[in-house]
Amino acid sequence: MQLPELTDGRLIRRYKRFFADIELPDGTRVTAHCPNTGSMRSCLASGAPVQLSYHDNPRRKLKWTLQRIDMGEGWIGVNTNIVNNVIAEAIEESRIPQLRNWKRLKREVRVDLPGQDPSRLDIVLDDESPNSVYIEIKNVTFINNGYLQFPDAVSERATRHLKLLTKLADSGSRAVILFAINRPEGDCFRPARDIDPVYAQTLETAVEHGVSVIPLRLIHRQREIVTGGLLEYTL
Repeated sequence: MQLPELTDGRLIRRYKRFFADIELPDGTRVTAHCPNTGSMRSCLASGAPVQLSYHDNPRRKLKWTLQRIDMGEGWIGVNTNIVNNVIAEAIEESRIPQLRNWKRLKREVRVDLPGQDPSRLDIVLDDESPNSVYIEIKNVTFINNGYLQFPDAVSERATRHLKLLTKLADSGSRAVILFAINRPEGDCFRPARDIDPVYAQTLETAVEHGVSVIPLRLIHRQREIVTGGLLEYTL
């Protein structure tokens, strides 16, 4: 996926979740939108190199958007709004072996199951047969003791998604949780049990019921993000 034109800077601080103060190369300080609802644990440091994009839209209060940050090993993607686009593009171009040979890709699909509150999943693949592939995507930027982990904060919403995928798997559909590994370090993924034990246990149950886990590396290039290989994972 192609990125917009990027401007270098250095992080001053992130605050109120969606705001980041950035110093540009000429010394100008700007406030950028930080499109990430997580804690950004292990990918925030004052003075770290960042790249941001500029959007000249008169309706936007914040013209700048934080795209990625470098903690010393390479770019980490912190804009969660574009991760689904990267994955959808890779599926459409048959670059994810586990998700090939589907005729139709649908985004943000509402799923209604008996006894379950209506919810939306990121992608549904349909091959015009009774069964579809239901996919939920999670952006992974947290690393701890060499392991890539999710979530980086307690997430009841993420747990609800897992429960929905589990029910879909029980009904005979194929259900997938895809962890988009959006930083270059580490070679193994596992749930962040110390941070959110409920999510970790729910993921273990989901796997027991047939939900597939795909930990997929994202690779940052100068002006694009592409999918790479799979990581090992352990529960």
